[in-house]
Amino acid sequence: MMKNQPILVTGAHRSGTTWVGKMLSANRRAAYISEPLNVLHRRGVYGAEVKHWYQYITAENEAEYLPAFEQMLNFRYHLLTELGALRTQKDFLRMGRDLSIFVNGRLNQQAALIKDPFAVFSTPWFAQKLNCKVVITVRHPGGFASSLKRLNWRFDFRDLLQQPLLMRDHLSADRAEMERMTADDIVGQSALLWRIIYRAVHASRSLFPNFHIVRHEDLSLDPVAGYKLLYQSLGLTFDEKVQAIILNASSAENPSELSKKKVHSVKLDSRANMDNWKKRLTADEITRIRRLTEDVAPLFYSDLEW
Repeated sequence: MMKNQPILVTGAHRSGTTWVGKMLSANRRAAYISEPLNVLHRRGVYGAEVKHWYQYITAENEAEYLPAFEQMLNFRYHLLTELGALRTQKDFLRMGRDLSIFVNGRLNQQAALIKDPFAVFSTPWFAQKLNCKVVITVRHPGGFASSLKRLNWRFDFRDLLQQPLLMRDHLSADRAEMERMTADDIVGQSALLWRIIYRAVHASRSLFPNFHIVRHEDLSLDPVAGYKLLYQSLGLTFDEKVQAIILNASSAENPSELSKKKVHSVKLDSRANMDNWKKRLTADEITRIRRLTEDVAPLFYSDLEW
């Protein structure tokens, strides 16, 4: 079994989970594993099928997922399965990258660091069943919506509606609103998704006070101080090499906005990126997002931050 306690970095997609996960694995004591609960995940990394975005896992359905997670956290790579799924040169290169991560993790007894926004509703299960330390990222609802609008990323709420356990435990009050949402309303989809995700995150605060909830904006404003505190809270070693990696990823010399061709890059002028959403969204869109999230957003952001 795992010799080092694993870490889960989660939160809504486009909320900085990749940046946080990469920076927390900068000290080489944590092995970065990306999105096993992505419905398009590589089966060499995670051997179970995932049918829905934001798959909800509890004790009631864990039999479908637990064995594959235990194998993954012990760095058991499914090489033959992955070889059978290769279709392109990009797939082959990804296999090499992932296999290297698993081999190094096993040989160097690293802690597995799972970066997966789609685990956000399942954080209690990850903490209780897999003994994960949990980091949850929060991004301003305006920033979240503007990112999805810029990328033209729609969200189909059928992925949530078709999960009876998730609907029962968290989303029964939102059924009608999810069913009414139209396919082309990206701003409305973003606001609704943000609200239901971070309502669940807020509910977990009192039940799991050891969860680390970090705001994307706070890390962007002062990355070194923010990550140093997070490293200390997680029991990770923060040294000059880690600091250099963080500074390189957040420097003012980096672009203030990522290319649409490199949406998962972590090299960005973190301060300049903070308020990009105020330029991307119209005044009416901002007003609408604020109205749609008004019962949850004040739990994380003040009026002055709009």
